[in-house]
Amino acid sequence: MKKKTITVAIVEDLDDIRNGLSVLINGSEGFRCVGTFPNGVEALAAIPALLPDVVLMDIDMPKMNGIECIYRLKKKLPLLQIVMLTVFEDDEKIFQSLQAGASGYLLKKTQPAKLLESIEELHNGGSPMSSQIARKVVATFQQPTIVFNAALALSQREQEILSYLAKGFRYKEIADTLFISVETVRTHLRNIYEKLHVRSRTEAVLKYLNK
Repeated sequence: MKKKTITVAIVEDLDDIRNGLSVLINGSEGFRCVGTFPNGVEALAAIPALLPDVVLMDIDMPKMNGIECIYRLKKKLPLLQIVMLTVFEDDEKIFQSLQAGASGYLLKKTQPAKLLESIEELHNGGSPMSSQIARKVVATFQQPTIVFNAALALSQREQEILSYLAKGFRYKEIADTLFISVETVRTHLRNIYEKLHVRSRTEAVLKYLNK
């Protein structure tokens, strides 16, 4: 059975990067670019009609930056899946993006194969983050006063899987490390999401490490 094609919209002000991403997506099996936009204003006007599965969003753009664009898009389309694709690694930009409604945060230096994998992960309910970003998110909450209240709801294996997610491990890496199948990892993740009352990896990690 042929898997569903994932439709993608790109919001990026640099022509070379925007065009390169479009070529990558359209040239990869299982993906299709349905629109490219040089700024947030044009994206906000067009994306609600296009209804892409995933949006790749830059941050620093003229007219309307990516963080504001995400906030406005999510008000119109609460279920829209958006991942930041940016050069910014500073904590403020990361958390502003996540608070605005981004479900993932990737750096532009991400390799093409990893980018496609991350788009698919996002579409399947995951929350892809570059490893550097995942470490920053975790470090923000790794203070001596943190109490792991959410851990009480999880089994030992679920806590192990969540700890690896917090370190930026991918599903296959977790499966290989724990000598279980990727499907078993996904089953544990569904249980984790249900127990913690969250819908994404980012939310699960943040709640697990929250005070």
